[in-house]
Amino acid sequence: MGFKTDAIHAGQEPDPSTGAVTIPIYQTSTYVQEGLGKHKGYEYARTKNPTRLALEQNMAVLERGAAGYAFASGMAAETAITQLLLKQGDHAICSDNVYGGTFRLFDKIVRHYGIDFSYVTTSDPETVRKALRPNTRMVFIETPTNPVMAITDIRTVAEIAHTNETRVVVDNTLM
Repeated sequence: MGFKTDAIHAGQEPDPSTGAVTIPIYQTSTYVQEGLGKHKGYEYARTKNPTRLALEQNMAVLERGAAGYAFASGMAAETAITQLLLKQGDHAICSDNVYGGTFRLFDKIVRHYGIDFSYVTTSDPETVRKALRPNTRMVFIETPTNPVMAITDIRTVAEIAHTNETRVVVDNTLM
């Protein structure tokens, strides 16, 4: 399918019980269990919800990704990604002009778990290259930044980071 068709239909399987062609908004938090550990794919809305699953599948197709994950907020996503990618003794590189909440999360909370952060001008790829260390596990980019509107070349920074087997995380909220 083309992009326009994917945007409308990816992740949207017709509802087998009603025939609805667009996934309804499921506002329930719990689902009927057939037995202990036996369910129809949904137990509790915090772990999986049909509405959120449709969004995640749609975004994965549109972004040509292997998977998509939706969070209640950007800060929830950032917290999760730091817990998944970083451990004590790791190093992370971050844009020096990021959302204040991101800086506070990294500087006031995450660094206390033994993770070192370098804040660099990611719009200059050379500063990213120079900041890389053998233990660098994440490069966090905000592009464009708010309010300065600094732009980072994601592809170039990713190429630099990947030479070190470092993951690149992009906050693209403003865009």
